[in-house]
Amino acid sequence: SPKPVGGSGFSSNLTAYIQKGVSVSDSTLEAIGLPSNVLAPNSVAGGASLTQDGKPVVVFVGGEFCPYCAMERWALVVALSRFGTFSNLGQTISSSSTDVFPALQSWSFKDSAFAGSLLAFAPAEVYSSTPNSTGTGYEPLQSLTPLQSQAFDAYRDRGYPFVDIGGKYVALGASANPRVLQNLTLDQIASQLDDPSSLVAQAVDGTANYLIAAMCSVTSISAAPICSSPIIAQAQSAMSANPYGTGAPSQLPS
Repeated sequence: SPKPVGGSGFSSNLTAYIQKGVSVSDSTLEAIGLPSNVLAPNSVAGGASLTQDGKPVVVFVGGEFCPYCAMERWALVVALSRFGTFSNLGQTISSSSTDVFPALQSWSFKDSAFAGSLLAFAPAEVYSSTPNSTGTGYEPLQSLTPLQSQAFDAYRDRGYPFVDIGGKYVALGASANPRVLQNLTLDQIASQLDDPSSLVAQAVDGTANYLIAAMCSVTSISAAPICSSPIIAQAQSAMSANPYGTGAPSQLPS
């Protein structure tokens, strides 16, 4: 399996299911390609570069209650592992039991860390999965930093999950349908991620391919071996043809 660029391999404190997420092979990603039921992120025409510590930054804004965020977290781990290493990641959570696609298994990015020489990661879990006392929502968890607010403010009406890659691309809402995660444990999801025939892998890794393409675009073509893959070039072309603000909002993938 590939070692992440800019890191020292897999951190020892990652749980087994996260280890499987970060060790998905480039050959699996290339075999899966760009499935038709995965939405391409939007390009941001003229968007100002978004950086942290002098590096392009990926901003994630989500909530632990959110089933769509569960899908995006899995894809982000697969994608970001090409550019650095995670630590303190693996606090198990279930999405809301009363929402659509109830009780999807995922984890929280709260208190996690990511180290990469070419790319930074700034995640926020704004709400927990614990209902508030009035029954109108969920208990607040993290406040947005100025950087996260800068990225998210123009898209707040689109809800969660939100991913901004370097100020140049945004993924708004679900990139793939979370139904493929239903009734699966964390280990069952993780065990399918390196199998190109798996519907879970097609959704998660197909989403990851677009995220990787955006990350390659804001770093460099040599940032990770997969950046030179034809699949990544195809994804970049698809995103360039999908600028934010044109047409109707994307619908949930089938």
